[in-house]
This record gives sequence, C-alpha cells and structure tokens, in this order.
Amino acid sequence: MTPRRSLFLALPALAAAGRARAQGEAWPSRPVRIVVAYPPGGSTDLLARAVAEQLQAGFPGSSFLVENRPGGAAVVGTQAVATAAPDGTTLALGNNQTHAANAAMVRDLPYRPVEDFAPIGRLAEVHHALVVPATSPARTLAELAARGKAGGKLTYASSGVGSASHVIAESFVKREGLDATHVPYRGGAQATTDTVAGVVDFFVSTWPQVVQLVQDGRLRCLGIGAPARLPALPEVPTFAEAGAPFMAVDAWFGLFAPARTPEAVIGRLSAALPPVLAAPAVAGRLAQMGFSPAPMGAAEFAAFQRAEVARWRDLVALTGIRIEG
Repeated sequence: MTPRRSLFLALPALAAAGRARAQGEAWPSRPVRIVVAYPPGGSTDLLARAVAEQLQAGFPGSSFLVENRPGGAAVVGTQAVATAAPDGTTLALGNNQTHAANAAMVRDLPYRPVEDFAPIGRLAEVHHALVVPATSPARTLAELAARGKAGGKLTYASSGVGSASHVIAESFVKREGLDATHVPYRGGAQATTDTVAGVVDFFVSTWPQVVQLVQDGRLRCLGIGAPARLPALPEVPTFAEAGAPFMAVDAWFGLFAPARTPEAVIGRLSAALPPVLAAPAVAGRLAQMGFSPAPMGAAEFAAFQRAEVARWRDLVALTGIRIEG
C-alpha cells in the first residue's frame, strides 16, 4: 500500500478523532442536566445537588442543573437519559436500582441498563438501616420479628416498588416468615415522614435519609448494614450482629451519560469527579449526610456495574419481586 493511499484511508478516522476532541474541548457550551429519577429530598437527590454544585465550580461559565424525573420504579427518569442526545448535556445520577436491580425486576424494561449508557464514574456508597418509630415497642430486630410472628400484622414502608429498600425489607419478611404488608412511597422523603409519625411499623432506608432523625431520637435504628458499629452511634448493632447479615446490602451511586457520548466528554467528566469528591465542601457534606466516597473511573465502574447486574439478579430472586414495565 502506498503512503498516499494509507493516508487517504486514515483520513476518516483522523477526522472523527478531531471531531471528538473538538466536542470535548467545547463541552459544556450549554447547560448540563443531571437527571435524578426520584423526587427531591432523597439520598440520590442530595448527592446529585452536592455534585452539580461542585461541577459547576470546576467548569467556570458552565451550568449544571438537577432535574427530578420520578416515576415507574425510577424507570421514567432513567429512560429519559437513555434516549437523550449523546452530546454530554444530559446525564443521569443513577444507582443500584436504576442501573442494576431494574434489569432483574422490571418486565419489558424500556432501556438497557448497560448497553444504553456510558458509565462516567462511581461517586459514593451508603449503608442501609432498618428504623422504627421512636414510639415502637420493638428495640431489636428479634423483637420486631417476634411481633410479626405472633399475629401482630406489621406494615413496612419503602421508597418505591422494586427499590433497594423494598427488596431488603422483603428479604427480612420472607426469611423470618413475618405477616407484613408493604406500603410503597414515591421516594424516601415521605416514607421517612410517615415512619416518624408511626403510620408504618418499620422502614429500610439509606442511612443519609434517616441519620439526623435517629440522632435526634425521632427514629430508632434496629440495625445497619455497616461492617462495624458506627462511632457516632455505638449502641446500634450491625445487621450481622442482629442476626440478619443478608440485609447488609450497600447502595451505590454513579454518573452516567447516554451511550455514544463522545469519549472526550466522558474523559473530562470522569477526570473531574475525584477532585469533586475530595473537595472539602463536598467531602464534609457527604460525611455529614452519611455517604462514603467510593470513586471509580469510567472503565472500572463499567466492570463493577456489570457485576452488580448479576448480583442483583440473585437478590431479586429471593424475594420474587417483579414490576411491570
């Protein structure tokens, strides 16, 4: 092959690479939406707002806006990102439900959690905790289970049908053989409010959602999915100590773009995330809210997500929870 012909054949690839670089350098020339598939006030929303604020500071002249698109077991907002233009102006702050569990639970899921997205990076993880109203007679998981076995029908809240809080709570109900009714809410905020008010008997929540209420004595925590007791609340046992190690399932959160978003844009965003999480303003807020920073780059996060899809298939199989898409 002659040098001239080699150059001719390479021109399309060089042009494409040039366009990708140009898109990456020009980005973000328009406001960037970070879609949260949950109502305001929940763990995913709190994290998205902290990250958006710091990204905006890291890209001077840019605008990062959080858009809440709840509905359909977090399917509505997630699908909106899957079908958005792959130009870096629409992102998803997703989690283990939107990008792993739904693949196992939702019949006819209108998006593909792996193929329809470009992972940018993992941000953080949180533990789940089982809480009861401060007025509840149950002071341990065993006492709560005993109530559900002795003819005292229990009710439990979740942040939505098919949410991690639903799956974990239902695994407790199934393994203990309890008589319990699921009361789903549209997000964790209202579920928390009704648990405080005693409308329901218990709620498996992400720790950031309830930590302040536990510390204030408005909720009682019967167990947490941490590997060891928390220094701030040494009286709260871990799920393993309480005899329910199967409930120790962490929630994780990450940033995604639609598939086919230019690699240069993904690269710029992925490189920006570790400084965002390390910034004192963000690190302090995350710690205060109960998040643990858990950064992963794009490639590592993609491999992690694929493993989590398989893991959640096993978790969902225990409960038999299925959702119509």
